[in-house]
Amino acid sequence: MLSNFLKNLSILRKFLFINFFIFIIIGLITILYLNSVQPNLIKAKQSKHIEILNNTTGHLNRLNIEFNQDEIKNFLFSTRFLFQNLDRVTIFDNDFNLIGDTDTLDLDPRSFGQTSDVIQMNNIDDESIQKKKNETEQNDKKAFTLNKRIENYSKSNEIGKPYTLVEENYNKFILTTLKNVSNDDGNIGYIAISENSLDIKNAIEERKNFILRTAILVAIVILIFSIVLNRYFLKPIKNLVDYTKIIKSKSKKETKIDHIKNRNDELGVLSKSLDEMTIELNNRIKATENFSTDLVHEIRNPLASLKSASEIISDTADKEKREKLLKIMSHDVSRIDRLITDYSQILKDELAISSEQMEDLDLKPIIDSVVDDFNNIYIEKKNINIKLITSGSKNYLIKGISNRVEQIIANLLDNAVSFSKTGSIVTVDLDENDNYTILKVSDQGEGFKESDIKKVFDRFYSNRPDNFGEHSGLGLNIVKNLVQIHQGEIYASNSPKGGAMIEIKFPKNYN
Repeated sequence: MLSNFLKNLSILRKFLFINFFIFIIIGLITILYLNSVQPNLIKAKQSKHIEILNNTTGHLNRLNIEFNQDEIKNFLFSTRFLFQNLDRVTIFDNDFNLIGDTDTLDLDPRSFGQTSDVIQMNNIDDESIQKKKNETEQNDKKAFTLNKRIENYSKSNEIGKPYTLVEENYNKFILTTLKNVSNDDGNIGYIAISENSLDIKNAIEERKNFILRTAILVAIVILIFSIVLNRYFLKPIKNLVDYTKIIKSKSKKETKIDHIKNRNDELGVLSKSLDEMTIELNNRIKATENFSTDLVHEIRNPLASLKSASEIISDTADKEKREKLLKIMSHDVSRIDRLITDYSQILKDELAISSEQMEDLDLKPIIDSVVDDFNNIYIEKKNINIKLITSGSKNYLIKGISNRVEQIIANLLDNAVSFSKTGSIVTVDLDENDNYTILKVSDQGEGFKESDIKKVFDRFYSNRPDNFGEHSGLGLNIVKNLVQIHQGEIYASNSPKGGAMIEIKFPKNYN
């Protein structure tokens, strides 16, 4: 259920939801922690109280103190060292009557602190008397309340064990621990010791304040991080998504990708790659559309010729004319077949090349193999000899795809042979310089007649031999594309000795 809910959220909302969820868990853990802090601190104080109570009851029993006001008062004076750091000690008899209270004794409050052992009588004046009177009234109220609590304590299951009470108000945090006093004759009274433990309250407040400050700080950090995440990451990603949608829908809506491309981080690289991929894809689409248009145009001409010849041949009785028309029809059919075959091969090559890997190649044995195959065909068929000339016996290393390099050489030789006369020679020169391995294929034909020789690499270039039915006009274009895939360069020129020459420069592989 939760996973389905998260799937439908944006990245920013997922981030905020997860942080909110974690925040709640941490909050619950914090509440549990705070709830455990106070009992633990009280327990620590209670342990000290129990120790004081045990010492006090031990002294009472050892000294055989009677539980009356005079003896208890003398006992509190003589054993005040037991009650250091305590705010009040009260002792009740077995009938819950108050018989001893440090707050009503004529003692300096410092007597129960760590800094003084001096017993000092209060100065008697009107102000002191009134103050003493007010304090007495307050102490009587406290004693009455404590009396009730001790009475309840005596009737509870806690009797015989120390029992701690907590009284909390604005500026006080009073811990009072009760315990009954007993001897061999049974229970003889009760002792209650009280301590204003503001340190517990302060410790809890400090923890609360620290956690609150931390929570606010974490919330601010999450907010700032969310703003940064949205502004610098999620918003650009959304713009990239919108960009792909615009491209997909072929909309003319303005895209917001240009400012992302100027970034130097991964999103900048991604946007550049996406834009370059889109441009490349558009170029390929346009090239494919142009190619298809050119192919239709090229097929239309032989089809028109074929149609005309087929219409005439049925009405022609002249045998010589019929043979001529049949030859034209055969030429046009061969031409159409070659166009479709080469176009299909180009499409297959584009798909195959995308999955093929470059490897270290020695160019010479590949050329030797292709040259031998062509010589076996054309020496007997047209008396055309193909010669390989190298500058030495060393290796000519390049980085390439073996079967594509064979295709380059085969297309060049096929093109050269188609322009060559019977008995002529096609030369393949293999050389190198510091940066390139250089391949030249020269024939002894009529050479290129174009004023701009670069046009020979265009699809279906216009200046063709008479026997063009054997070719599609795509050979040199295919060669150019394959050379570019190998990061090479290709040039066309007329050889000084006559005929055409194609030169290819492959980058050398130094591995």
